[in-house]
This record gives sequence, structure tokens and C-alpha cells, in this order.
Amino acid sequence: MQPEDLLDVAAFHRLGVVQYADNMPLAGLSGAELSALKTKAHGLGIKIELGKQSFIASELARYIDIAVGLDAKILRVALDGPDAAKPVDRLAVEFRPLVALANAAGLRIAIENHFNYPSLQLVDLLRAIDDDAVGICLDVANSICAGEWPSETVEILADDTINLHLKDYVIVPDPFGVGFVIHGCPLGQGRTDCRAVLDALPTCDMSIILEHWLPRQDNMSAARAAEHAWLAQSVTFARDTLGL
Repeated sequence: MQPEDLLDVAAFHRLGVVQYADNMPLAGLSGAELSALKTKAHGLGIKIELGKQSFIASELARYIDIAVGLDAKILRVALDGPDAAKPVDRLAVEFRPLVALANAAGLRIAIENHFNYPSLQLVDLLRAIDDDAVGICLDVANSICAGEWPSETVEILADDTINLHLKDYVIVPDPFGVGFVIHGCPLGQGRTDCRAVLDALPTCDMSIILEHWLPRQDNMSAARAAEHAWLAQSVTFARDTLGL
């Protein structure tokens, strides 16, 4: 798929926001391609948000420029690898020039709880930055990897959340009794208490991104079919059961 194809999928399901992240980065598009993407999104009535993996100041500055050109109001950032190992005070210092750029652009930076970065440390980072332009992108399941049960993650981060990644997951015991596997499933068919997540947020006046942990498949056609089926089921659950 190309970025404009994703807009067609969103329009088919009558979705109002598309968040382009690491699996479909926009930094490699030309100015003309970005302009065409903006025009198509506006024509379909779809808002665009951006996502960036890891914290590299020059790359994030580039994404802020892209956000301005696309009228995006959210830039999601995930701290992984060497970035996540930096002390909170150092990260805060590196963030501040970007926060000034974001404020000037009318953009908010949403830092995601991403795998091994503990939620309490993320709150410490937010307090150290101390700017309303920066908040949390709350992913309801990522922090299992950091030793947190989802209800704990939601409780810690809800008050600072400005962007929500809503997904569902199951825990499947190994058939031979050795451990278990965590993988995704369509919304409403797994362990995520979606209603409790929404009720925990101080406001639902934010974009809610439907996200999948689709298990890897070797056949691309089968993977595409499964992805579209999951999306249809998740959208139906979000609308009919959650009232979104």
C-alpha cells in the first residue's frame, strides 16, 4: 500500500483520522507527494497525524515541518533503544527546542509508552519537560513488556493522555505447556477492557487510533485479507459497543 491507499481504506470505513507511523514513514515523500496526500485527505474529510520511532532531534524537526504542511496536530514519538537509555533530565533538555517548534506550529507531541520504557519514568519525563505541548500517547497493551498489567499502565498515564492507541490482545498458552504467546485480535475479542480504558480518560476529546498486533503470516494475500477483516470487526465493535 501507498499512503494515499490508506486514506481510501479509512474512507471506506468512514474513519476520520489516519496516523502514519513507522510502517509507512512519510519523510521520504517529495513535496509534491505530500501536497497530493494533503489534498486527498482534505477531500475525504480525514485528518492526518504523524508518528516517529525513536528520538533523533533532526528527524523530529523534519517531521514537525511535515506536520505543518499536512495540517497535522499530533506527532507521536516512541523512545526505544539508545534513546530510552538516556537519563530523564538529558532527554528533557533535548526535547525543549523541539517543543518550542511544536508550539509555534500548533502541534502537540505525544510520547508513547513503548515496550521497555516504564510508565512512571515516562511521567517523570513529562514533568521534566513541563509543557502543555507534550503529552502521552497511551497504548493499552505495549507496557506488558515492561512488566505492567494494562490496567496499571492506564491508571498511571490516563491523566496526561492526548492520543490513544486502542488495540486488543489474547494470551495463548503454549500447546506443549511451556510458556505462552501474546498476540493481537480484533477489538472486543480479547482481554482489553475497552470501556474501562475510555472511562479512565479525563476526556475523550482526542483521536483514538485502532491498532492491530496481527500475527505474522507468510502469505501476503492472506495477511491483507486478515488485516481488512480485523479492521472491519474492530470498527463495528468501536461503533456499536463503545459508541465511538
